[in-house]
Amino acid sequence: MKHLLIASLLVLAAAPVLAAEPACAAKITRIELEVGQAQAQGRQHQIAGLQKALRATQSNCTDASLAADRESDIKKATEKVAGREEKLAKAQAKGDARKIASQQADLDKARSDLAQAQKPLLP
Repeated sequence: MKHLLIASLLVLAAAPVLAAEPACAAKITRIELEVGQAQAQGRQHQIAGLQKALRATQSNCTDASLAADRESDIKKATEKVAGREEKLAKAQAKGDARKIASQQADLDKARSDLAQAQKPLLP
């Protein structure tokens, strides 16, 4: 019941956000939900950080800035994947099974990070 009340209050509090740009509104709503969850679970240390992130997002967010950040993240992740692929190829050339497994795990993680970066801004 307490969780439902908090979630309802957050939805009502987000009403002014709906006039904001769509991707920013979604980000603000997501942060507000995280604040509500942290409050419900008594995670005080996390609440302060989330509230700071919420204020910064509310005052500085534009869809253009989110898109630029996303493109930068995708570029970095793509470069990391390429680097991990090179390291894996070198390990395979040497034939060291332990190093191959390690490099493959690193490559898998980099690919996962790239997939996360490529997710659409809006849910």
